[in-house]
Amino acid sequence: MAIIRELELRVPEKYTRHTDAEGSTYSIIYESDGIKVLQIDTYGSKSRRIPGKVSQSIRFSPEGLKQLRRILKEHFEDS
Repeated sequence: MAIIRELELRVPEKYTRHTDAEGSTYSIIYESDGIKVLQIDTYGSKSRRIPGKVSQSIRFSPEGLKQLRRILKEHFEDS
């Protein structure tokens, strides 16, 4: 699991198509220090060896969420 505190723009060298996730969920988590974070879990593809098992978990700190909101507004608001 990772907690995102800061995002940095990186342009990939080449495009790679990803497979669809079998599912994804989000949770609002209160850390032990009372800080509220957003957690996003993905469950891998249908061909996963253990179906339904969490594949990746990412948590966004309040700082990371502010930056994500700014990025979404700047690049996807009209989408």
